[in-house]
Amino acid sequence: MSTTKRIYGMYADDDDLLEGVKAFNDKGIAIAEVYTPFPVHGLDKALGLRKTRISDAAFLYAVYGLTIGTLVTWYTMNHDWPMNIGGKPSFTWGENMPAFVVPMFELMVFCAAHMMSLTFLFRNKMYPGCPPQNPDPRTTDDKFMMEFVTDNVDAVKQILIDTGVEEITVKDA
Repeated sequence: MSTTKRIYGMYADDDDLLEGVKAFNDKGIAIAEVYTPFPVHGLDKALGLRKTRISDAAFLYAVYGLTIGTLVTWYTMNHDWPMNIGGKPSFTWGENMPAFVVPMFELMVFCAAHMMSLTFLFRNKMYPGCPPQNPDPRTTDDKFMMEFVTDNVDAVKQILIDTGVEEITVKDA
């Protein structure tokens, strides 16, 4: 029989939450998840989270959009339907590239923004039809919660009490 429990500690203030995170880090107890209604400055460092790679993904999506914009302008103006404007034929894309800067930039921004939004939603399991990941809806309003999955229930409860927790909930894991 497993004695592993899921423990939730509810805080009313973000400063108390940060103190709690520091106390658990000092004791070497792993925090499974933290739920907050808004971003808490310094929480990611206190939890030891790595830098997000969403900016790297945004760069790749922007390069993709720029590539598509370049290919579309080359294809339409030089390959599919070449124009002879004012008796001056356009034989190369490079000669006319300044005229294409705006549509290429717009397509680059469009692809980066939309694909980054989709990446964020899927990475965080917030896409339509996904079951909610939040164990308590009060954390979307004004409460802060830490989640633990541990066998050492008494030690976790004591540290939560010492750091000013408002409410403690213990469930089977």
